[in-house]
Amino acid sequence: MSIAAPARSLRPGLVLADLIPASRARDLALVAGGAALTGLAAQISVPVPGSPVPVSGQTFAALLVGTALGARRGFLALALYAVAGAAGVPWFAQATSGYGMPSFGYVLGMLLAATVVGALARRGADRSVLRTAGAMALGSVIVYAVGVPYLALATGMTPGQAVAAGLVPFLIGDALKAALAMGVLPAAWKLAGRRG
Repeated sequence: MSIAAPARSLRPGLVLADLIPASRARDLALVAGGAALTGLAAQISVPVPGSPVPVSGQTFAALLVGTALGARRGFLALALYAVAGAAGVPWFAQATSGYGMPSFGYVLGMLLAATVVGALARRGADRSVLRTAGAMALGSVIVYAVGVPYLALATGMTPGQAVAAGLVPFLIGDALKAALAMGVLPAAWKLAGRRG
C-alpha cells in the first residue's frame, strides 16, 4: 500500500498544490499566497533606462504561481493581485498601484499566462526540464502579447518603439528566469516523489 500511494499522488493531472490535502481553506490560502508572492517578487525591481517598464520578479512569480497552483487557482491568484493593485495596494513593480500606468498590460498578460501555464502543468508540462522550458516560454510570449500593445496604447509609442522599450530589454532576464524554473519545478516533483 505504501508503494501505490506515491504513484497515485504523482499521477498526471495534478499540479504541485494538489499534493497538499484538499480543503476550501487550502485553496483560499494558496490563492492569497500566490497573489502575495507575486506582489513580493514585484518589489525585486530594476529600472530600465528609456523604458517605463522595470525588470522585476513579478513575471517569474506569476508563471511559477500558475504552474504550481493550476489554471483555476493561478487565475484567481493573479486576478486578486491585479484587482487589489488596481484598487490601490502598492504591490506592483516599484511599489506602484493603479490601472492607468503603462505597465498594467503586463499584469493583465500575467493573469492570462498564469492560467495557460497552469493548464499545461495539469498535463505534465512542469515535470521535465524541456517541457517546463516550453511552458515558461509560452507564458512569457503571452505576457508580452498583452503587455507590449498596452504599453504602445498607453504611451503613444509606435509598435516598434514599444517592442524596443517593453520587450527587447527583458529577453535575457526572461531566459534566466526560465532556466531557474526549469530546475526548480522538475526538482520539486522529484522531491515530492521521494517523500510520497
